[in-house]
Amino acid sequence: MTTDCVTVTPQDNIYEAAVKMKQHDIGFIPIVEGKKLIGVCTDRDLVIRGYAEKHPGSTSITEVMTKDCITCSPDTSLDEAAEIMADKQIRRLCIVENGELVGVCAIGDLAVRNTLVDEAGQALHEISESNTTQTMTH
Repeated sequence: MTTDCVTVTPQDNIYEAAVKMKQHDIGFIPIVEGKKLIGVCTDRDLVIRGYAEKHPGSTSITEVMTKDCITCSPDTSLDEAAEIMADKQIRRLCIVENGELVGVCAIGDLAVRNTLVDEAGQALHEISESNTTQTMTH
């Protein structure tokens, strides 16, 4: 997992989140108050919930973030993380301890263990297939 996470706060706007995503070449950013995780935002959220809805860049990030985040604890096994990601169709999983963000596990992180290469591949396949189906039906 990545422990040195780039984050924004509820005081930040969607333009500032987009700039951080560009600067750090990321498509996902947690929103925190202090260290408490209150939401997440993807580059797709910025486009679909933000700019495509004609929100200006000055719109609060809280207007476009996902509030009900799927999380796990630092003691969650890699197998369990892979299963959660596949079941919930997500590419990134916030790691939270006592409500505070301690890291983010991305689907690529799962592939670092040879035994999880198949699970990570399967999770990515299921996520991608689900997203393709959703895109085609909308």
